Amino acid sequence: MSSFEVIAAGVLSLLQDNGRFGQSTLGLTTGGAMDAPSARWANRLLGNHSNATLIECSVGGLQLRADCSSYIAITGAELPLSINGNAAELWAVHKIQPGDVIELGMVNKGLRAYLAVAGGFNITAQFGSVSTVLREGIGGLNGNKLQTGDLLAAQEVKQLPRLSLPQAYRPQFNRVLTLRLIEGYQAESFSVAERQRFYLNSYTVTPQADRMGYKLKGAAISCQQSQLLSEGICYGAVQIPPDGQPIVLLNDRQTLGGYPKIGSVLSLDCALLAQAVAGTELYFTPISPEQAHNALCLAKVRTDAITSQLVSLK
Repeated sequence: MSSFEVIAAGVLSLLQDNGRFGQSTLGLTTGGAMDAPSARWANRLLGNHSNATLIECSVGGLQLRADCSSYIAITGAELPLSINGNAAELWAVHKIQPGDVIELGMVNKGLRAYLAVAGGFNITAQFGSVSTVLREGIGGLNGNKLQTGDLLAAQEVKQLPRLSLPQAYRPQFNRVLTLRLIEGYQAESFSVAERQRFYLNSYTVTPQADRMGYKLKGAAISCQQSQLLSEGICYGAVQIPPDGQPIVLLNDRQTLGGYPKIGSVLSLDCALLAQAVAGTELYFTPISPEQAHNALCLAKVRTDAITSQLVSLK
């Protein structure tokens, strides 16, 4: 069987795709790659389907041994990449031969890297997705993170164009972020003064940040309502718990919640937040649903335009 063997699993390496949709009535959350644009670029460089299964490696330390001929691409966070001990470029396609060892070092900028293989890893989906959600014990291999000795089935690929994304088009993971927020109906539960405080003050990413959500620290926000019925929670929702410190809920969020929500962060900015380490400074700025729609459309147009600028490697 053509496969890649996990020699070292790293700090946290999970099999992911675009996510598990339409299953919230069963209590199953979305999951999926935290930095979706970087994950899509890893697959796009290889000519894969946009939903092809790849590995999300948080913090670093992943090592794989190839048992087949194939091609790989690594995108996302900046970290050292080597193949058989030789330094290799990120955001580029590399040819892999049987016995080759692929090693991802520890991140030095950003938090999550994405390793894709030609054709995607061949993993059985559960409830329509391969995405691993540890809290639910679903997806990936037996609902768990990758372990030393795991075998990841893959296709044998002999020939593929070697492409690279030019440095100018690669995302920058900054220590100061501005997150665009679409206010929801519960924003009316916050006074004008509290909303101004929310937008005028900065917040800091705390160590309490994971795939479920990012707890922030800064100016405390109070809500006029303390009793709310639980309801479905969307991707990027900004909850304000009793201590007034915002929580941005992300891919592995709970499906229901009763804390007041001032709005939801634009998905493009959630991806940047997913690369933010503890100590990153954040600001929120309000945008309308129409502005959010335009931003998403422009991002797609830009991605399509950049695709035509991919560089062929020898």
